[in-house]
Amino acid sequence: MGTWFWWMILGMAAVTYIPRAIPLTFLEGRELPASVQNVLKNIPYAVLGALIFPAIFFIQENIWFGVLGAAAAFGLAFMGANVMVVVLGSIAVLAVYSLIFM
Repeated sequence: MGTWFWWMILGMAAVTYIPRAIPLTFLEGRELPASVQNVLKNIPYAVLGALIFPAIFFIQENIWFGVLGAAAAFGLAFMGANVMVVVLGSIAVLAVYSLIFM
């Protein structure tokens, strides 16, 4: 392993550490405005949606497979089901779809 490898690891560590350390250092003991807190609360959902949504259309060659699984998951989640129920329900719907149409 060359020295570039260790510099890369050091650089990745710094890039990961700095965004976590700055808010912890400068915002300790301060209360953020309610509007900022509301935005920060929604970031995990936005990131998760951005990661999952494109995969829905490319899960198989048949685009309807992903759309059906997403519709089942959205429907179960909208009804207030637990996350585990949403995942297992979507899997069950896609298993039945695979048995009938594929």
